[in-house]
Amino acid sequence: MISNPLLLSVNSGTSFSINIIYDLVVMLRYPFMRNAFIAGSAVAILAGVVGYFIVSRRSSFAAHALSHVGFAGAAGAVVVGLTPLEGLLGFTTVGAVVMGALGKRGELRDSQIGIVLSFMLGLGVLFISLYQGYASEAYSILFGQILGISNASVIFTVVSAVVLLIVMRIALNVLLFASFDEEVANSQGVPTRLISYAFLIVVAITVAVAVQIIGVLLIFSLLVTPAAAAIRVSGRPRVAIVASVVIALLITWVGLFIGFYQPYPVSFFITALGFVVYLATRVKPLTAQLSRAI
Repeated sequence: MISNPLLLSVNSGTSFSINIIYDLVVMLRYPFMRNAFIAGSAVAILAGVVGYFIVSRRSSFAAHALSHVGFAGAAGAVVVGLTPLEGLLGFTTVGAVVMGALGKRGELRDSQIGIVLSFMLGLGVLFISLYQGYASEAYSILFGQILGISNASVIFTVVSAVVLLIVMRIALNVLLFASFDEEVANSQGVPTRLISYAFLIVVAITVAVAVQIIGVLLIFSLLVTPAAAAIRVSGRPRVAIVASVVIALLITWVGLFIGFYQPYPVSFFITALGFVVYLATRVKPLTAQLSRAI
């Protein structure tokens, strides 16, 4: 399975037109596209905000590991008859607590996370091999299935995103302080260890929600790429956070728009667009380096 059968049947007689507004009106006539845009937008906004702190705190590897922990949880859940989301939330939350217990960032912690990551990936492969259901279930875990998201999942996604965004807004100043000057924050009595635990749990829930859209293997497309590009655009935290959200929304919307007319996974288009945007933010620095070298 490489694409959504419903989308293939819808697309058989459609193509791009000059009028983009008309194209949007046409695709939004379909409930599955409305669900995709709503859930995709919620995840993009959340990923843009959380992703900024993932990159700033140099926690990209931890976020990557949590996605594979979630893969094992989702695969295990479908084996025992639960929903993938239940497994994702359970495993990623526990994984976040364990990673928080590993202590401060550093080479030792990275090696410990890598060991856990490889074990969880192997566990996920075992669960998938034990699963006797449809291959599409495993495919959606690995690559996401935004065009097949249910109404109940849309509601859960939006509510989860709103709650997490409220939490991030309340903790914004403290989180910025602890992320950029941890030693000074400690000296001022800021509970940086507790903040680290709480942030990893937020990342865990974000991963669980975002996996429905982009999948385990492509989670970096929304959690890291927009934020990495935004930080290159502006060194001011609040401006960079807004830029990260805007980039995440744009690549999600454009990816959905293109995916409606193409028989290929939407997650590929989101990933490719994010990569192009990131490359664009590096064009000027690379050009400057080449000119100095010449």
